[in-house]
Amino acid sequence: MDTKPAIAALAALAQESRLATYRLLVQAGPAGLPATRIAEALNVPPSSLSFHLKELSHAGLVVPRQDGRFIIYSANFDTMNALLGFLTENCCGGNPCTPVGNASCDSADAAATN
Repeated sequence: MDTKPAIAALAALAQESRLATYRLLVQAGPAGLPATRIAEALNVPPSSLSFHLKELSHAGLVVPRQDGRFIIYSANFDTMNALLGFLTENCCGGNPCTPVGNASCDSADAAATN
């Protein structure tokens, strides 16, 4: 992922309702959810949700598909994985990081002890 799409994705997620929407869609998996179910689950007015879904869609984080008279929204896992890869591309200067329970990197620990 290049910088501009990463910025667009991060900007789209930098709002409480959009982040909650995206997290709900990630939990729903590839099957996705109709907008009405998203609105009910998050207690977001449909007009507001429509705006948020449009922003997430423009950032490539959400994919809409028609299913009869409903539009089903699902998380775009390819974009999510690309964003995670972009954010961790140069993690710890290329050195293996320590387990999740310890937030520091092995290289940072080694530098601190020298």
